[in-house]
Amino acid sequence: MRRKKMYKLNDGRDIPEFGFGTYKLNGHSGVQSIVSAINNGYTMLDTAYNYENEGAVGRAISESGINRDKLTVTSKLPGRYYAYNDAITALQESLYRTKLDYFDLYLLHWPNPKRGMYVEAWQALIDAQKFGLVKSIGVCNFLPEHLQKLQKETGILPAINQIELHPYFNQADMCKFDKDNGIVTMDWSPLGRASSVLQDPVLVELGKKYHKTVGQIILRWEYQLDTIPIPKSSSPVRQRENLNIYDFEISNSDMDKINDLTKADGRTHDQDPAVYEEF
Repeated sequence: MRRKKMYKLNDGRDIPEFGFGTYKLNGHSGVQSIVSAINNGYTMLDTAYNYENEGAVGRAISESGINRDKLTVTSKLPGRYYAYNDAITALQESLYRTKLDYFDLYLLHWPNPKRGMYVEAWQALIDAQKFGLVKSIGVCNFLPEHLQKLQKETGILPAINQIELHPYFNQADMCKFDKDNGIVTMDWSPLGRASSVLQDPVLVELGKKYHKTVGQIILRWEYQLDTIPIPKSSSPVRQRENLNIYDFEISNSDMDKINDLTKADGRTHDQDPAVYEEF
């Protein structure tokens, strides 16, 4: 069983409920992995300027033979280009690298609050949407105070907030804030960067109970949280496995068991958006 639903964004557009992460999929091998993912049924691809693989993503789209309008392609603006004119130019350069006419979704990669330029960058994305360079706009790693400032300064909230989310860091409060404000939550590192989560005894037992892998249990949990996971895998077998989460449902009590695994310090790389800066 495959696609069950699309998410309606606050700008009226629809987006798939499952995506494919491309971080560290670079060069020829990266192209082949992304082509494999497209052929295995992924219709949403997630890249970023800082991944240095936008060209590989564009090449994979070309080689896949899939019509461009059947795919949802996401990229992200790095903090060093948050000045208005720099943001527009960087977005154009990303499109040139992918050889695409537009991105379906374009995000600010981090708020970088110490520099205080994310509102200016957000205004650039608002205008880029009007110019037709991007269909929908959003952010990554934004906290409630950052989102509230965007709304206060521009009157427009992001369609997407892509955040770190996995069983050891379920971001329940952040997800609730997003949902209450009409923002769809997307999950980066949905399986956790560390392999330890895949060995967690609670998740291992749930895998046995539902006759699924631990990865499938986690992705189904995120799906039932009404968030969008974007797992990455270079293995065609694992790519298909990650999509095979629609033929079972996790009970409410088992959902609670997974949520109980969350930790206050559950971030995998201590990247707290309140202080972390990435350029």
